Formats: sequence, structure tokens, C-alpha cells
Amino acid sequence: MASGVPTRWRQAGILLQIAFRNLFASRAKTFIVGGIILFGAVLVVVGSSLVDSIDVGMERSIQGSLGGHVQVYDARSRDELALYGGMMGESDLRPVEDFARLKALLLAIPGVRAVVPMGIDQAMVSIGNLFDQALERLRADVRRRLAAPAPPQEDPEYEAHKAHVRRMAQLLEQELLGARAIADMSAAVNRERADAFRDLQRVVLDPFWEELDRDPLPALELLENRIAPLALDGGFTFVRYAGTDLDAFQQAFPGMEIVEGTTVPRGRRGILLARLYAEDWLKLKTARRLDKIKEARDLLHRRIAGDEELQRWVKENQAQTRDIMLQLDPRRATEAVRRLQRALGSRETDLLRLVVELLATDDANFDERHRIFYRELAPLLQLYMVKVGDVITIKAPTKSGYMSSVNVPVYGFVQFKGLERSGLAGVTSLMDMTSFRDLYGYLTADKAEEIRRIQERSGARAIPRDQAEEALFGGGGSVVEAGKARAFDEGRLLAGGGGRRREDLFSRVYSQDEIDRGVALNAAVILEDPGRISQAIRDIEAMSAREGLHLKAVSWSKASGLVGQTRSLLRLVLYTAVLIIFAVALVIINNAMVMATLQRVKEIGTMRAIGAQRRFVLVMVLVETVAVGIAFGAAGAALGAGVVWLVGARGGIPATNDTMYFLFSGPSLVPRLGTVSLGVSLAIVLLVSMVSAFYPALIAMRVTPVEAMQTDE
Repeated sequence: MASGVPTRWRQAGILLQIAFRNLFASRAKTFIVGGIILFGAVLVVVGSSLVDSIDVGMERSIQGSLGGHVQVYDARSRDELALYGGMMGESDLRPVEDFARLKALLLAIPGVRAVVPMGIDQAMVSIGNLFDQALERLRADVRRRLAAPAPPQEDPEYEAHKAHVRRMAQLLEQELLGARAIADMSAAVNRERADAFRDLQRVVLDPFWEELDRDPLPALELLENRIAPLALDGGFTFVRYAGTDLDAFQQAFPGMEIVEGTTVPRGRRGILLARLYAEDWLKLKTARRLDKIKEARDLLHRRIAGDEELQRWVKENQAQTRDIMLQLDPRRATEAVRRLQRALGSRETDLLRLVVELLATDDANFDERHRIFYRELAPLLQLYMVKVGDVITIKAPTKSGYMSSVNVPVYGFVQFKGLERSGLAGVTSLMDMTSFRDLYGYLTADKAEEIRRIQERSGARAIPRDQAEEALFGGGGSVVEAGKARAFDEGRLLAGGGGRRREDLFSRVYSQDEIDRGVALNAAVILEDPGRISQAIRDIEAMSAREGLHLKAVSWSKASGLVGQTRSLLRLVLYTAVLIIFAVALVIINNAMVMATLQRVKEIGTMRAIGAQRRFVLVMVLVETVAVGIAFGAAGAALGAGVVWLVGARGGIPATNDTMYFLFSGPSLVPRLGTVSLGVSLAIVLLVSMVSAFYPALIAMRVTPVEAMQTDE
């Protein structure tokens, strides 16, 4: 045995010498075959590193924002759950009627750490317009003055708000005067607007404001019902949200962070608006366009001079200054002129011209003008239509089809770490579960109590079906209560009907039992060990079968719909490309080695004549091919590793759109080189080399000395 070892080593040395001699003797063949192998190895290393990094990023994005580890919903639903997919982003899910029971059963499964109720949908948000907001401040001043024993002789705040509304009416009149030049406001079709315009002309005059001081209620009614509708901005927008147990959600999803305001107090009603949603839909349009230009310049290195979209945004900023002008009351307008004159070094006294000059940006002055806008002008403006502390009205169709609405206080703005600018996950706001159930017509404790009180006051009672006709149309019934004419309190009406009930709802603290006992559309399951997702799904479905709950459990990847399947699609594309490249390589290597083997018949026959065994010839051809594969495969793996390192050193691949931001779980993808990528690359190269060399090796093994001599002749 000992003497055989050196012989094998000598044979191996001889095989390697022959292999490398033949490689250098056939450089063209070697570099053609090696180039294909090198390219394939680079693709495997770089592609695997990118796909693995995207995989990790998406897992962090989905599990940390809405998905959790496992999602559970009713298997009888018409649609499949799609957290980020479906028609208009939603899925038609059948509600789970008793979430409390579901939660208890899921928590009893080994390895389940938390269960969070959810109901993901979108609704309309009434945001009013700038005139409405200014009018609300004036209305609050009037309420305060009416409540006082004696209105103060001097009230600077009231006078400022009154002057602001009057200035907005004057600007609105100027706009409509321009509109009258191209529209016949006296035509019958526009008669109502023509009447409202005449009211507007009366509002801008002194007598109207003197009347407001003497008798504010009719004047405010005119402003609200006749003048405010003439301002066509604002109205409503859509909000995508997740109704949930906010306290449980924050504990289960550590990626959630509140960037402004506070969390909703435990058990209270409220909403946390998504920061990206507020930026895109609630922010002053001029400020948002400035932000988008800055992002394009800083992150994507775009320039205004050669970019039509950026040039369009600059022109829109200069032309659309109305929202800025409407927000500035006389005092703030004077202050804005002073600040802009100082910052721009201008003597211009007209505010509109100063604002247009500020927004006339190019590549040379943009950064400075951006700083001036936020340092000097923004503090005088309300940048967002909704701010922390506001109460917003959210409207949506109920499960029965009629429109419902809920009022919810805004406690703060929320975002998910790494997804701050993702249009897929970053626009989802978070609402308390009780308000969600109210909005969609699901019975809550408050509604049940309200129905009970109405029944008690009206004397309503349950009637058997067979007695319904007699009860409805028969005689002998007693009058529950006679209608009476009553005077109403105008001051109380001005303060807003239902205000006390709304305050009661906002101050009420719901117990955990009240939050749990109700419907939910789906539930996020958080596991102790994320590696046991498949086992957890089997356990959940087994529990569902035992309890007759008709549940369907899916992984976070499947629950995220088409977005979550992107990771599988990317990996499929990569493997398909690698398969095609190495299939081509296999054919080329096989043909090249067959031709080389046929050209070496004499050499192989001579080796056989001097005693070389068939096995030696077989191994010799295999070693030659494998040597080419290993040499160029290793070079390709090293080159691929260098590409991955270089991309990472240069800051990664920037996310140029919302989808890429979500896939990368941040503003850029920084690939990480793993040993798995290198190992897979070398393994594929070795396998392809051996398979492609097997047929030429069989041909070489069959060459005999007689065939070699016949070749000579």
C-alpha cells in the first residue's frame, strides 16, 4: 500500500503536466472555453449575491412592516390575502367573527409569540381646503367670544384671523374675475355660481365685516355655505391603512417608528398617519416639488438643465403660488416680504414677485433657494393639510354598501425603518381596531350600547316573525312620545352637534377584552423562531381543522401577493440565465474537446502502445477539461467577488423608484458576498466541465495502437 501512494502521485503529476501542455498548445480552444466558463462564474457570484441581498431585504421589509412571519385569514374568502397586492391594493376577505377565540387558540400553539389583529383597506379622508381651515380658526374665535361674559374690546387674534379670511376672499375674487373672462357666469347653467360670486363681492367690502362683529352667526353661515365652496382646492384624498391593535402592533413590529407626535394611548381611538403618505398627499405641493427635485439631484445625480421633468417641476412651482399666498394673513405676509428681501438681497415689495423669484431655481442656486424656503418661508406656512392633534373624518362603504364615517384624532406620523420612501409599505397608516370596525359596519361595544339606549328610549322590542304584520298595521298601540316644537341654541349649534359624544369616544379607554372581542379580516402571527414557519403553518391548519374554524395560514412571502413573489421570480430569472449560459458552455466544450481528441489520435495510440491503460487516457482527458474549468472558474469567481466588493464600496445600487426601494429595504442595495455564492459557482463549473468532458474522454479511451498507425498511413 505504501509503495502504491508515490506511484499514484507520480501519475497525477504526469496527468497535470500533459493537461497544461495541451492547454498552452491549444490557446484558442482554451480561451474560448475558459471565457464562457469565466463569464458564467461571474454571473453566478454577482447574481447570487444580489438576489440573496434582495431576499434578506424583502424578508426584513415584509416581516417588519405588516407581514409578520405567518398570516391567517378565513379560507372561505373570495380572494386570497394580498398585503401589498390585489385590486387597488385590497383583498375581499371574509371576516373572522371572533378574534378573541382565534387569538387564544393561536397562542396555545408551541412557538407562537404574538398574534396581532388586522384589517387592511383604503378609505377617503376629508381634508377641506385652505379657506375652510382659515374659517375654522375664525369660527373658534367667535365661539370663544360668545362664551365670554363680555367680549374684549381688543382681540388681536380675532382681528388677525378675520383679516386673513377677508384677504383670502379678495384673492378668490381676483381668480374668479379672471375666470369670468372665459366663462359666461350669467348663463342659466352657471346661475348658482353667479349668485355665489355676487355674495363674494359683498364679502370683500367693509360693511360685511362690521356685520360679522355685530351678529357673527349669519355672516359665518354665508362664508361657510356660499364662499368656501368657491375655493375648489382640497376636498378629500384616499388613505391606505391597517386597522389593528396599536399597542400589540408596536410590540410585534420593532421596525415601526413614530417620527412626529406620540403613539396612540393604550386602548384609545386614534390614527398614526404614514409619513410618506403625508409627504405625497398632504404636504404643500410647492414644498413637495422642491423635495422631489432635491432627492433627484442628490440621490440620482439628475440635473435641472438637462432634465425635462425637473424643469417642469420648477415651472409649476413658479406658476402655482396660490396655496402659499392664501395661507399668509396680512401680518405673516408682511413678515414674509421682510424675510425674503433679506435672504434674496432684493428690494422688491410685492410678495408674489418675491415668491416667484425664490422659486426660480436652477442647478447653480437650487440648494441655496431650498434652504431659504425652509428657513425663511416655511415657518410662516402650514406645510401639511393635517397635523398632529387634528381630528380627521374618514369615510368608506360598509360591508352592507352604505357610506359610513368615523372621526379619529391624529396622534402622530409613523414610518417603518428602511422603508421610509417605499410607496408599497411606506404609505400604510395605522388605525385603532375599534374605529376600523365602526367604519366598516361591524358591531362594536359602543354601537351595541347606543342601540340599547335607543331601544330603551323608543320602547322598541323584539317581535316574533308571525306577529310582525299585526304589530305594524294593527290598532291599539300606544303613543311612545308626542313630537314637540322646541327652540334651538344657536351658540350650541355653532359649537358643533355631537361634540360631547365625540369627546366621550376619544377619552374612553377600551379594555384589551373589548379590543379583542370583535371581527378581524386577518391576523399576523409572530413566531419565537422564524425558521419554523412551515411547521407553524401545519400546526395552525391542524388546529383549524380540529376547531372547525376554516382558517388558511400562509407565509409572509405568499401573503404579500405579487410583491412577495418577486424574490422567487428574481431567483428563477437568475437560475434560468445561468442554465442557458452553462448549457451553451457544455455544448461548446464538448465539441471543442471532441475535435481536440480526434486530432490527438496518434498521440493517444502511442501512449496506449507503450502501456497506458484505458483508465489513464479517460482520466487524462477529464483532468484537462476540469483544469480549464477550475482555472477559469476560480478566476471568474474572484472577478465576481471583486465586482460585488466594488459595488458595495461605491455605495451599492441606488433605488430609483418605489418598487426598488421596497426590494432593497432602503435607498440602495449593498450586496454581500457569501461563501455559498462562491461554493455554488465552483460546484457548477466543476459539474459542467466533467459532464462536457465525459463523451470526448470515452472517445479517447477507445483509441487503439492499430488506429493510431492507420492514421499515420
